[in-house]
Amino acid sequence: MSTLSLRLPNSLHEEVKSLAQKEGVSINQFISSAIAEKMSALLTESYLKERSLKGNKKSFLEAMSKVPNVDPSDEDKL
Repeated sequence: MSTLSLRLPNSLHEEVKSLAQKEGVSINQFISSAIAEKMSALLTESYLKERSLKGNKKSFLEAMSKVPNVDPSDEDKL
């Protein structure tokens, strides 16, 4: 594990401290979790962008043509 020195505005530090306390975790755990969530979002976005470049409209339409044209079941209707 590594150590990171982080400068936060006092107002942000107090808010993080309060939220961490409400969650029942340390400030370090709270910030680590927040960083992990942000990284996950960014990495997922990057993955989806890369994956979309491999897409092919013709292949998509072929796959969609195999889906039966039926009404949704009652529990799926809005």
